[in-house]
Amino acid sequence: MLSPKYITILMLVVLSLISCYNEPMIGDLGEEVENPVTYDFVRDGVSTVSFNGQTDRISMATELIHAMTDFSTSEESLLEMYSNQTLSGEDANPFVEAGLNESTKSIKSKIAASYDFFSSNTVESAEIKADLESWIIAQVDEVFPNEFELAAIGQAGQIADGSDVRYVSGKGIEYNQLLNKSLIGALMVDQMLNNYLSPLVLDDGENVENNNNNIVEEGQVYTTMEHKWDEAYGYLFGAAGVNYEDPISSLGADDFLNKYLSRVDEDEDFAGIASEIFEAFKLGRAAIVAKNYRLRDAQANIIKQKISEVVALRAVYYLQQGILSKGNNNIGKAFHDLSEAYGFVYSLRFLRIPNSNNPYFTKTEVNGFINLLTANNGFWDITNETLDNISSKIAERFNFTVAQAAS
Repeated sequence: MLSPKYITILMLVVLSLISCYNEPMIGDLGEEVENPVTYDFVRDGVSTVSFNGQTDRISMATELIHAMTDFSTSEESLLEMYSNQTLSGEDANPFVEAGLNESTKSIKSKIAASYDFFSSNTVESAEIKADLESWIIAQVDEVFPNEFELAAIGQAGQIADGSDVRYVSGKGIEYNQLLNKSLIGALMVDQMLNNYLSPLVLDDGENVENNNNNIVEEGQVYTTMEHKWDEAYGYLFGAAGVNYEDPISSLGADDFLNKYLSRVDEDEDFAGIASEIFEAFKLGRAAIVAKNYRLRDAQANIIKQKISEVVALRAVYYLQQGILSKGNNNIGKAFHDLSEAYGFVYSLRFLRIPNSNNPYFTKTEVNGFINLLTANNGFWDITNETLDNISSKIAERFNFTVAQAAS
């Protein structure tokens, strides 16, 4: 049963949803706000939407994950993809896409780097950055040398998954899957929910005054507040390319948050969640143009709720898929599912309760889940009871059941 705390949260979100649709709303400066049809915003005939840095980081992460299963890739090259620097701190050229090598952006610089959660929590931020880096190193040091060995308890190597082959650690972990799904939380979700959609970031310095007076950033066509909101949007829809104005038609455009929003949206229990998030992004951006910051924050809270649900749903889904695959004696698929689950569980740390500065799950809680997943021989001897227990504890924070998430 949901606690009174979470019932209150859900009621606030529902009220926000009811109040934010259909009828125009009066802004803080008296402007009506209507939700546009697409994410299309212009000033003096020029688009003010910009999220190039987010698109770059999604592309960098895509190349990194693909390279994690290329046994000819060096550890140095993988780490350069992670930081976009050589080990000596100089510019690197690790990417196939030439434009990424010219970019000043990097994955590592934005890992656990949100203002709200980590600006005063630099110790944990460093730990999280090091976790992701350690999985890259472990892939090269543990898995690559055992490409042709059969995986066993305590022995890294390959394991069959139907017609596919999985490459796992001695505990059954696919480091590439763990890294992939952990990037969803540590990079995309953290930056979106705890940084760019934070009122402390949106309203920082003279942002409100400048937005009220349509004062744009030097050399740009957008205000700082508009750009911050767009950067949050970019971590979800930045890989949609020319479809970014209407991205629902091209869901699954990347291998990260967008892909798993698509998967959740395909589930009849959660159909429409992608459109709800897109509507909130559009209306929130329109509210910024109209200087209606109360409406803006209401939409940000909808996004925080729904994006958090997506991550939690996929964590439970893959935990339950692990049970199903084990029951079918497909150990390779079970390890694949549980590696994805591990990454989504790791990502729980970055979920944000709406109308709050608090996460849905504390560091201690998430570490507790991870310790259960990796104890003793890891996936080789993890029990269904343990997987069900973790699933239940995740689901009870939200308005869905384990059965709904598992379908």
